[in-house]
Order: sequence, then structure tokens, then C-alpha cells
Amino acid sequence: MKDSISFDEFQSLDIRIGTITAVDDFAHARKPAYQLTIDFGDLGIKHSSAQITDLYQKTDLINRQIVALVNIPPRQIAGFQSQCLVIGVLDNQGVILLAAENLVPNGSQVS
Repeated sequence: MKDSISFDEFQSLDIRIGTITAVDDFAHARKPAYQLTIDFGDLGIKHSSAQITDLYQKTDLINRQIVALVNIPPRQIAGFQSQCLVIGVLDNQGVILLAAENLVPNGSQVS
């Protein structure tokens, strides 16, 4: 287990629901990855690099809602600016994406 954080630190995380609108192969990534375009409603469109190629085909991801951390600084990855962190669970087969159980508006905040 990681070190405990305060409730205030937890509240500083901005975790939102977004819908993937485009998926491209990320040819320049060191490990197999996709470049995702994600619609977060009023927060706008953000891009993310995601190493999720083991369990997901590009066509599986289009119009799929996902959970992402949106208030982290952009990170330059092999010439691509990743603007949010898609959240998933790592198991022995790869990353399993987290999502809301029901369809919710893009940009909805996870609490």
C-alpha cells in the first residue's frame, strides 16, 4: 500500500468521465500504445497516450466512456502531448479501463 494522503489531497484530484472520440496507433511510443482523443464536455477535448493495446482494439474504444485524471500537467511522450491520465486496473493480461456503470454526461466528476 502507498503512503496515506489527506482528504484535502484526495479532493485536489479532478477525476472525470469522458468519451473517446478518436484512437490512433502511437508508432513512436517505446511500448505499444494508442493516442486517444477524449471529449470531456464543458472541459473540452483532451489527448492521452494509453498503453491499452493488449486488451482493446481501436474500434472497441470509439464512443467508450472512460475515467481520467484531468488536472495533471501535460506530459510530452515521444513528441505527443498527453494532457490527462486514463485510469485502469493492471492485471496479468494488461490494463482494464475503469468506467461508469451507466452512461453519464461527459465531464461528470468522480467523487
